[in-house]
Amino acid sequence: MQSSQLLKKVRQIEISAGRLVSETFAGKYHSVFKGQGMEFAEARHYVPGDDVRRIDWNISARLGEIFIKEYREERQLTLMLVCDVSASKYFGSTTKFKQEIMAELSALFAFSALKNYDKVGLILFSDKLEKYIPAKKGQTHILRIIRELLAFKPTSKGTNLTSCLETVNKIVKRHSIVLLLSDFLDKGFEKPFRFASKKHELIPVIIEDKLEINMPKTSGYLDIENPETGEKFMYDLTSKNLNQNFINSKQKHDNNLDKLFASLSLEHMHLSDSENMLDEVVKFFRQRAKRLKKG
Repeated sequence: MQSSQLLKKVRQIEISAGRLVSETFAGKYHSVFKGQGMEFAEARHYVPGDDVRRIDWNISARLGEIFIKEYREERQLTLMLVCDVSASKYFGSTTKFKQEIMAELSALFAFSALKNYDKVGLILFSDKLEKYIPAKKGQTHILRIIRELLAFKPTSKGTNLTSCLETVNKIVKRHSIVLLLSDFLDKGFEKPFRFASKKHELIPVIIEDKLEINMPKTSGYLDIENPETGEKFMYDLTSKNLNQNFINSKQKHDNNLDKLFASLSLEHMHLSDSENMLDEVVKFFRQRAKRLKKG
């Protein structure tokens, strides 16, 4: 992508995400992500009916009057965008690669965080840590993150979710909102995933292409290359056995993910193209708000 095209794309995402946040999502983001604990705000004079357990005895003794400690919610949060940049993200059978869908969703959450004065950081991973941008505030910082998501060229093609999650658990010290965007085409990452879900507000986002969900029902052959391994093979679109094996494998993979998320009570999103993104985000916020209401 040339510099002029990149700037144009960044600007398009900035405008569309900013508009959606202003019209729809900023309030929802604030309501479903609470601050961590309480912090001291001020001391004020005691009023009959106040909880005596909140009396500040040090100030009261020094000034000769009874003062009460006031607290407020520690609101400031950190949003970490953890994005899979393995070779499979540069695949798309429609008008957009997975990479672009990932950038658009990340921008939506990042501008929601900006609206609520929260920090935003970025981790890009393949089968290793590719890039880490510490969390900061500000629109300029968020635009840099969007540019990285659109233009970054990874040095490796593979996917290693275990390595990614271990890195997140190591370098993200504070309790954060962790938006994990990947196609989750990996195995054996359950242990660090569970640890991350206990330490952070973990939001899994499964990004797939429509062609990966349903093979076209037509005649002929389809040449396929695994972008991560380089393996090539020919797919016979008329073969019922191959189609059924594909469906069974896909269902098994999805069921395993669903069981993992359900065991940790995690709301998640499932994006197959940019058209269903808004529906999935709204669904996510509703599910999360419902769970928080139940306590």
